[in-house]
Amino acid sequence: MERLIEALKNSTCTAALTGAGISTLCGIPDFRGPQGLYKQPDAERIFDIDWFDRDPSIYYNGARELVYGLKEYSPGPVHLALKHLQDLGLLQGIITQNIDMLHQKAGSSPVYEVHGSGILHHCRSCGAQKTFDEICAMIAAAPDGPLTARTVPRCECGGVFKPDITFFGESLPEQAFVRSQELAIRAKVMLVLGTSLTVFPAAGLPRLTLQAGGKVFIVNGQPTGLDDYAEARYDDLQVFADAMMGLKV
Repeated sequence: MERLIEALKNSTCTAALTGAGISTLCGIPDFRGPQGLYKQPDAERIFDIDWFDRDPSIYYNGARELVYGLKEYSPGPVHLALKHLQDLGLLQGIITQNIDMLHQKAGSSPVYEVHGSGILHHCRSCGAQKTFDEICAMIAAAPDGPLTARTVPRCECGGVFKPDITFFGESLPEQAFVRSQELAIRAKVMLVLGTSLTVFPAAGLPRLTLQAGGKVFIVNGQPTGLDDYAEARYDDLQVFADAMMGLKV
């Protein structure tokens, strides 16, 4: 990875765009993988805002393990490697498509969550706020068995708490996406890690770096639509993480 390391050391601004591949190294199933959430019955309804407002138990039961079980996971090698690069001053920001909050657990900042996350939940009626841990406690305190529309986490006003995850039918979080665009344009180097660049508009961010004259380096197990435009392309995220952890300034 000599070309990548040299580019990092010479870059005045470096960004990283991360996807599900970096979290599967932690044992988290890819939502779109063979064991992922989208293989469940009613999967198309789980993250649909209209269905959430009709019956929030569809989301809470479908996501109970794969979202609220995230509290059991720790940052993986790529999360820790990116935090190391930030500590060295070689990485100015992280853009993530993931909702698992592991970059924050690793201590990284800033992290722009372009699909939102469950760090905060807000009441659909009055806007009251709860943290991820508070919602986990409310779910744990519910009666055994599947949650119902009455036993899902509810506000004192009676409204339902919804995670700040972007559901189908909702717009991306505007501030996070604008900051991501600004970072992508400013970046002299963009690291694309663990994403096949198939989910737009986030997948278009590396193109902004290219259009502004920056370089894109891709580390992903599957091909991407930008492979032919990348300065270099690698397959193994663990090898990338090991190389980054060995860097010193």
